[in-house]
Amino acid sequence: MPAVISGPDNGGVAAIVDELPYVELFLSKRTEFGIIGQPFTRSGWGFPLYRDSSLAIDMSTAILKLSETGKLQEIHARCKIGLSGSFPSSGNTSSSSLKPKVIHIGALFTVNSVIGGAVKPALEAAIDDVNSDPNILNGIELKLVLRDTNCSGFIGIIEALQMMQSDIVLAIGPQSSGIAHVISHAVNELQVPLLSFGATDPTLASLQFPYFLRTTHSDYFQMYAIADIVDYYGWREVIAIFVDDDYGRNGISVLGDALAKTRGKISYKAAFSPKDPVSKISDLLVEVNLMESRVFVVHVNPDSGLNVFSAAKTLNMMSGGYVWITTDWLPLYLDSREAVDSDTMNLLQGVIALRRYTPETDLKKRFMSRWNDLKYKGSSGPGGFNSYALYAYDSVWLAAHALEVFLNEGGNVSFSSDLKLGDTNGSTLNLSSLHVFNGGQQLLQTLLQTSFTGLSGQIQFDQQRDLIHPAFDVLNIGGTGAQRIGYWSNHSHLSIVPPENLYTKPPNISSGSQHLYNAIWPGETSKPPRGWVFPNNGQPLRIAVPNRVGYKELASKDNRPQGVKGYCIDVFEAAINLLPYAVPRTYMLFGDGTKNPSYNDLVYQVSQNKYDAAVGDITIVTNRTKIVDFTQPYMESGLVVVAPVKEVKSSQWTFLKPFTKEMWFVTVAFFLFVGVVVWILEHRINPEFRGPPRQQLMTIFWFSFSTMFFSHRENTVSTLGRLVLIIWLFVVLIINSSYTASLTSILTVQQLMSGIQGIDSLISSSEPIGVQDGSFAFNYLVDELNIARSRIVQLKNPEAYLRALNLGPKAGGVAAIVDELPYIELFLSSTKCLYHTIGQEFTKSGWGFAFQRDSPLAVDLSTAILQLSENGDLQEIHKKWLTHRECSIQINQEEDNQLDLSSFWGLFLICGIACLLALTFFCYRVFSQYQRFSPEDEETELVDIEPSRSSRRSIRSSSFKDMMDFVDKKEAVIKEMLKRKNNNESKQTGHSTNGQASSPA
Repeated sequence: MPAVISGPDNGGVAAIVDELPYVELFLSKRTEFGIIGQPFTRSGWGFPLYRDSSLAIDMSTAILKLSETGKLQEIHARCKIGLSGSFPSSGNTSSSSLKPKVIHIGALFTVNSVIGGAVKPALEAAIDDVNSDPNILNGIELKLVLRDTNCSGFIGIIEALQMMQSDIVLAIGPQSSGIAHVISHAVNELQVPLLSFGATDPTLASLQFPYFLRTTHSDYFQMYAIADIVDYYGWREVIAIFVDDDYGRNGISVLGDALAKTRGKISYKAAFSPKDPVSKISDLLVEVNLMESRVFVVHVNPDSGLNVFSAAKTLNMMSGGYVWITTDWLPLYLDSREAVDSDTMNLLQGVIALRRYTPETDLKKRFMSRWNDLKYKGSSGPGGFNSYALYAYDSVWLAAHALEVFLNEGGNVSFSSDLKLGDTNGSTLNLSSLHVFNGGQQLLQTLLQTSFTGLSGQIQFDQQRDLIHPAFDVLNIGGTGAQRIGYWSNHSHLSIVPPENLYTKPPNISSGSQHLYNAIWPGETSKPPRGWVFPNNGQPLRIAVPNRVGYKELASKDNRPQGVKGYCIDVFEAAINLLPYAVPRTYMLFGDGTKNPSYNDLVYQVSQNKYDAAVGDITIVTNRTKIVDFTQPYMESGLVVVAPVKEVKSSQWTFLKPFTKEMWFVTVAFFLFVGVVVWILEHRINPEFRGPPRQQLMTIFWFSFSTMFFSHRENTVSTLGRLVLIIWLFVVLIINSSYTASLTSILTVQQLMSGIQGIDSLISSSEPIGVQDGSFAFNYLVDELNIARSRIVQLKNPEAYLRALNLGPKAGGVAAIVDELPYIELFLSSTKCLYHTIGQEFTKSGWGFAFQRDSPLAVDLSTAILQLSENGDLQEIHKKWLTHRECSIQINQEEDNQLDLSSFWGLFLICGIACLLALTFFCYRVFSQYQRFSPEDEETELVDIEPSRSSRRSIRSSSFKDMMDFVDKKEAVIKEMLKRKNNNESKQTGHSTNGQASSPA
């Protein structure tokens, strides 16, 4: 400090060069010094960390968050950095160390316009109210720097730059979205917040333009409100008529997205220039009037929007059947007029319009009572009131509240030159006179955090920087004014309850909760229009009907006025009668009547607008759905194979056919095996299984095969035998039941005359195949199944089917016919079931009515067909035309009913394991007994017990023979022998012990 005070002549310095924070601290204490020029370097302070430290990135993000939330400025203010310094003006910078006495805010809009005429007095009233309120800004005066864009984007840019030269801290406006796009770049550079009360373009986003704040609701919400209205009345397509600028294009783009979420769409976008004359608009309306949709969404400017309805009225497009929906520009225009003439109202009868909703508060009512005094006070515009006046008024108060907080928190109203603009000093535009507002970032954060209740409702921004609680009135223009038929809010969508009454309740946007009052539509009708007509400008529907040669029950020519009759015609007529609107129609025969027409050609003619629809037995297949729309199928269909059949008499060996040879062999083997196992288990203890060898062999055979009928007379007494028998009887039960069912099937089916067993065998053969002339079966066999065209014979009626099948492939006929199931059912009933379908359907499809692409009638008729099916009318029509004899006899091959071993191996396995386990346990038990019993003892016992047999035993048998004899003995005998042996051993042991005790020592 002494160096700069002494000066260069006294050993000091002429100037000090230092970083700005240090200089600000110095100047806060010594006000006699000041900054000369502008900063000639740009840098900043940071925290040093190790190279590649991840903490550096996180700390940088945190510092940016501190800056965005305003906390960094609060820390700056607490440390008293630069708050009391004085910065004398040097021509390049300006500042104030104290709170300023006057703060300039800018306003930019078209004064002489519908919006501007209401905004100007509202802004001036707001400035007066703020300046006269002692409770805000503490005596600081707000001054309005007003610039007129004069409805010109170029002039708007020039006026905006001139406004910025006045060192404003905040700008209000513009009303034009196009000008707002350009001005937002300027305010971003100069860090001046821009509060727009009228730029509703949804693409004006905070990411691209951080200093842009919208104090009204974006058209994003308005377009979703329109989409909900369209969905509420059941319309699916709309035509958008819009002005070709940022405001119009971007709004309609959002409308398309909104409609897509409700399964709707914009079928056509009709754009025109804001300067186009009425004649061009008329040409545009003539073009859209030739299209299907009758729902028009008009998104234009309020100053020229009535030209659209004037042209529509001239073209008779404001009559019955039309739907007109406008955005908020129409209520804006009507509200701005003290009295709307009757001619204008006649143009608008039946129109649905949206108006920005503002709650009826005491604050708003007091302002409205002042309006008559305000609108003539310095206003050069039309002077009518509209909702934008409320948003403009609230914008001034938002600025005042934010500035008060900004100044109270230590914010400094200071400006500095922009180095980028300093590089343009050679330009005659004098851009260097534009200054950067140093407190712009802090003021922006303060604006985002400000909340108060204004004329338009609660002023508060959400995280996306949009005003909270977007809502609209849904108006219906009728009579001499507009009637509110409901509300739309982002909270609960369509409702007849004011939005503020719903905010305290959970949101409910289900279809059942959406309500509007009844509206009056163009043509003075209270019934909602269907929203579309046929593209030939409402002329009768041209319906093509195939002129068939055969199967005339489905569709054929008739001498009655309708001209056609048949099952398909009756279904179509019944569905049409269920529609809530009339469908004028004319039936036109397709084909010469000498052969069946090509259904592919018929569908193609519909796609080429020669016909509006095709009604008949039209199969829904992939290649047809690519060019037309089909209704819900009203008849199921699928391709089947038909071949001759004959009843084959059963042979004397038919009873053997239920099982294969392998199955018979294993079954017989198991009968014998189980018989042997049971005999072994029962032989020692059951007298019924004993006797001479011949008798025992007969017992085994008898017992085995008698179990087949559960008539075995021998009782099993052993536990193991009973266990094996229970398992075997279960196996026998399954085998018996399966045999009976298979034999019954074989005896009751018919057998095929030829070797064709289905579509697979038909493909592999080389025999000719018959198909119906004109059907899709020909293309399917050739294109999908790769069958040679030379094999396919086209037949035109059931009589031709019969002749071809009777002749057979060797006599110039066909081996089989491939056709759709409904035709085949009719054919079989007429032949008294001499022929039958073979196999199953190998395709699945259905019959439907064909319409041109995107025809709304296809959707409505699909719903009607479902209703016919549910109420039984479809079945009644089917009975009327297609009642026929059912050919229900099955057609099968013998081999299809034969049962093989693979179906029963599990049962045999279980039974076999049970038998082996029982034998194993039995053998172990017998062997244990044999070990305890010796042959010598056996011989002795046999002499005592069976003396007659001992005489016959002259030679000792071999060991194996001895064991077999042991096994052959009764269980009771063995147990008695073992008991005696144990007693003898006990006696011998006793004698031996006594002898030893009596001998001398």
